Amino acid sequence: MKIADFKIEEWMNKYEADAEYDLTTTCISPLSVNDLPYEKSIFDKKLDYGDIEGSFRLKTAIKALYENQQVGNITVTHGAIGANQLVFLSLLERGDEVVSILPAYQQHYSIPEALGCSVKKYFLQEKNNWLPDLNELDELVTLKTKLICFTNPNNPTGAVIADNMLKEIAEIANKKNVWILSDEVYRGLNFIGNSYSRSIADIYPKGISIGSMSKTYSLPGLRLGWIAGREDLIKEINHQRQYNTISVSALDDYFASIALENRDKISARNFKIMNNGLSILKNWLTENPGVKCILPSGGTTALLRYGADISSKELCIKIQQETGVALLPGETMEMEGFVRIGFCADNLKIALNKISKFLV
Repeated sequence: MKIADFKIEEWMNKYEADAEYDLTTTCISPLSVNDLPYEKSIFDKKLDYGDIEGSFRLKTAIKALYENQQVGNITVTHGAIGANQLVFLSLLERGDEVVSILPAYQQHYSIPEALGCSVKKYFLQEKNNWLPDLNELDELVTLKTKLICFTNPNNPTGAVIADNMLKEIAEIANKKNVWILSDEVYRGLNFIGNSYSRSIADIYPKGISIGSMSKTYSLPGLRLGWIAGREDLIKEINHQRQYNTISVSALDDYFASIALENRDKISARNFKIMNNGLSILKNWLTENPGVKCILPSGGTTALLRYGADISSKELCIKIQQETGVALLPGETMEMEGFVRIGFCADNLKIALNKISKFLV
């Protein structure tokens, strides 16, 4: 299967390691093993294959994140990246129509395109606070559409689709019998209202929720994610899954279980970091009026619009060469004229001050 270059990952592979200050990151200061209350008996655990579809303990902990899901509605994957791919491989066939709401993770449009699907890209607009215009979306979705996919909270804008809007999107999908994939890896990181948005899997029978330990739970090194959805779909995904997963690591399963069972403590720790980072970003934007940003309502990233007559790639290269600060160019997310910043990065204030001097 031929597939497009993965722009974000290739950029980060090329520039992230050499950065003195990495603001491309989307994670919140990853936890260590010692930060988790593991049992000492873990050292006696044999490193055999894990439970094929995820342990009952882990899936029970995942189930607690939802209103209406059961253990049988959940399967465990190699990260959200593995979860997204499994959904596309299990659900889509050549000729299917997919509506992908951008900006989003490139999997949401490049994998369907590689599978021979007709992909309609719907771009969120700054003038709408990076939220979809439901009349426009309704016109774009047809009786031929098989799947709508989006991220909520959104990466890179930090926009959060509120519960009432999620219901309206579900109504659009329902009247045309369309599946919805909601990449919810930042779910639990809302600044406004309930920190957890409702999941599309709880709102809509054909809703598919993608989750991960990487963002909300600060454990990207576990490489563990999951899919929650209708049981017949999960059965088909597990069939597809046998070809590329077998099981996740038994240790990853174990540590993810502990983290989810202690998610309130992790959340309290993470919101301190997030709120501090957002406060620093707000102050910096006030001091740098040439950079515009609709502040995020959730997640760990923000999208900055700059006014210079230069491509986002050129700008990011120059900034990194002159300041040591790595940013992600909007071009890698089909959003030219913008750069993405991770505001939970270490040394954020120092890095932003360096960017200020560059912009003078």
